[in-house]
Amino acid sequence: MTDPRIIDITLDERTILWRNADVEQERRIAIFDLLEDNHFAPQRKHPDGYAGPYRVLLRVEEGRLVIEIRREDDSPLEAVILALGRFRRSIREYFAICDSYYQAISNASPQQIETVDMARRGIHNQAAEMLMERLEGKIELDFDTARRLFTLICVLHIKG
Repeated sequence: MTDPRIIDITLDERTILWRNADVEQERRIAIFDLLEDNHFAPQRKHPDGYAGPYRVLLRVEEGRLVIEIRREDDSPLEAVILALGRFRRSIREYFAICDSYYQAISNASPQQIETVDMARRGIHNQAAEMLMERLEGKIELDFDTARRLFTLICVLHIKG
């Protein structure tokens, strides 16, 4: 039986130094949406044939993203490690455009807000595609799952 989805996701709180109310809201929404609907299928075959559902812990360790994958009963399965160098620019751009978006919400016209939001979605979409490419052969994701995971990766990079 296969159930290729995440049923629980946690961020290593030791990695997160600071976050404001807007970032906390983004984190909550990303986790809620991810748990509601996702496709997450590690590609490594396990001797017992286990194929989901999964519990996931995300953390950053020595400049690398660690995706710790566990079984439904919380026993460990594997860890997927990705170098984050290729994501740094996308993360910086995403933070910058999010700041612009939050500022626009408070004092810009609806058209200006829409323009900034379109740019924000564009950066987010490109980063999700990059994440899917980097995980190819390791974890199969759908696009929406990749977008939500990128949001959570960004949260792990907030330095205050």
